Amino acid sequence: MFQNKKVVVVMPAYNAEKTLRQTYEEVMAQGIVDLVVFVDDASSDGTAKLAADLPQTKLYIHGTNLGYGGNQKTCYKAALDNGADIVIMVHPDYQYTPRLIPAMAALIGGGLYHCVLGSRILGGYALKGGMPYWKYAANRFLTLIENCLTGAKLSEYHSGYRAFSRELLQKLPLEVNSDDYVFDNQMLAQIIWFGCTVAEVSCPTKYFAEASSINFPQSVKYGFGCLKTALDFRLAKMKLISSSIFPAHEQKKD
Repeated sequence: MFQNKKVVVVMPAYNAEKTLRQTYEEVMAQGIVDLVVFVDDASSDGTAKLAADLPQTKLYIHGTNLGYGGNQKTCYKAALDNGADIVIMVHPDYQYTPRLIPAMAALIGGGLYHCVLGSRILGGYALKGGMPYWKYAANRFLTLIENCLTGAKLSEYHSGYRAFSRELLQKLPLEVNSDDYVFDNQMLAQIIWFGCTVAEVSCPTKYFAEASSINFPQSVKYGFGCLKTALDFRLAKMKLISSSIFPAHEQKKD
C-alpha cells in the first residue's frame, strides 16, 4: 500500500523462467506492493509453473500467444479487477530495476501525475547499460519525430517501465490498440491525447542474454508503427481523420 492506495505490479511474461524469481523478489523487497499479476503469454518454458508458486501473486495464462500488446491488455484488466489504485508494469526479464517502484508510486499516489515512465535516456543509462548503438540512434530519431507530432517533450517513448493511476487506465480505449509491440507507443500517445502530463524518472537498465529484446525485423516494423501512430495523432488533432485510438469526442484535460 502507498498512502492507503493498493499497489499492483503487472508482469507481462513470455519465457522468463530464468529471471522471473529475481525480478519478483526485488519487487516485493520494496515493501509497498500488495499484489503481483503475472500474465504468461503461452510460454514454452517453466515461467507459469514458477509464477504459480510465488506468494502474493495472481497468475493468468494465455492458451495461445496473443503478443506483447495482447498480454498487456490482460495485465491491466486483471489489475483493475483486483482493485488496483496504482499499477506499475515491470518486465520480468530484470532489464529494469524494481527499486524505482516506490518513487514511481509516490508520483502517482501523491496525485501529481497519472503516468510515470522509467527513462533509459535520462542520465545516459541506455548506452551505459549496453543498449546497442543502432537501437539508441533509432530511439532518439523516433522520439524527436514523435515529440514534434504530439507536442510533448519526452526523453523517450519506448520504455517498458511504466506506472499508471486507476483513473487513467479506466479512461484509455486500450482494446482498440495493437496486440503487437506498437501497443506501448499507442498507449503513450493516447495518454498525451487525453491531456495527461507524463512524468519521467531516470532509470538504470541492463542488456544481457536473458533480457527480452525484439529483433531487427521486428524493430523496423515497430519503428514504422510508431511513426504512423504519431502521424495519426497529428492528423486527428487537426480533425483531418477520425481514429478509434484517438477519439475526438473524449479529448479532455486533467
